[in-house]
Amino acid sequence: MELVISLAIGIVFGSGIWLILRPRSFQVLAGLMLMSYAVNLFIFVMGRLWVDAPPLTPAGTTPNPALLADPLPQALVLTAIVIGFATTALYLVVMIGSRGLTGTDHVDGKEPEL
Repeated sequence: MELVISLAIGIVFGSGIWLILRPRSFQVLAGLMLMSYAVNLFIFVMGRLWVDAPPLTPAGTTPNPALLADPLPQALVLTAIVIGFATTALYLVVMIGSRGLTGTDHVDGKEPEL
């Protein structure tokens, strides 16, 4: 299971890097979003994956912390999702404004000449 999750995180992060190197601003924005999703998934997985373990402690029993998932990575990922959404909205507004001012969505502001 860890190998599959590790490969998925690596593929998503690598795809984000590939998109960041593209010349269009929307592709750069999509690459940043993919990289943030990969990092969020990595942080979330650090809280341990349990397949057959209950998420909550049954009533009347003493909780064993070794058998429960760590809630801190879950809280960090939830906060990162909210911050990522806000920064994506800001990037999108700046990208639309830049397109309106320059007339192109190329990252350096000019189209390559053919």
